[in-house]
Amino acid sequence: RAFPVVAGFISSAGGSFEDARDIFHDALVIYIEKITQGTAGIIKSEQAYILGIAKHLWLRKYHKDVHRTSLSDVEHELVIPDDYFPTEGNNRLLNFLKITGRRCLDLLRAFYFQEMSIKDIAGQLGYSHEHSVSVQKYKCLEKVRNTVKTKSLTYDDFTE
Repeated sequence: RAFPVVAGFISSAGGSFEDARDIFHDALVIYIEKITQGTAGIIKSEQAYILGIAKHLWLRKYHKDVHRTSLSDVEHELVIPDDYFPTEGNNRLLNFLKITGRRCLDLLRAFYFQEMSIKDIAGQLGYSHEHSVSVQKYKCLEKVRNTVKTKSLTYDDFTE
């Protein structure tokens, strides 16, 4: 007898039939526990008591779900900035980084783009000490600087 009333409330509050079934089931379990413990303070009727429990459960569930957003909803609002895709200047910089070698490229990527700690980089890339990572990072940056100097490039060449 109480289910149609609970389903009507859940429906008017934006819930589905499945939500109404779940909430009603949970409300019944709570009601039975209260009855067996003797802590149910029924004032009007069993139906009203179950509806009260269901309302409380629905509001608790609704407030939890308010903070969740589905990916399909976010996808429609997502705006990709114009500078997201690499430009010619970014490709030139990447080419200079590739000239330094694969090991340097991996180290610089881990440090600057993945923002890993020196300790994590040492473990992941197989360096014996954290100091070795710092020294190698410095050497890699020097290779890039020297390559840019020998090619007579300026900073403006990368920011076009």
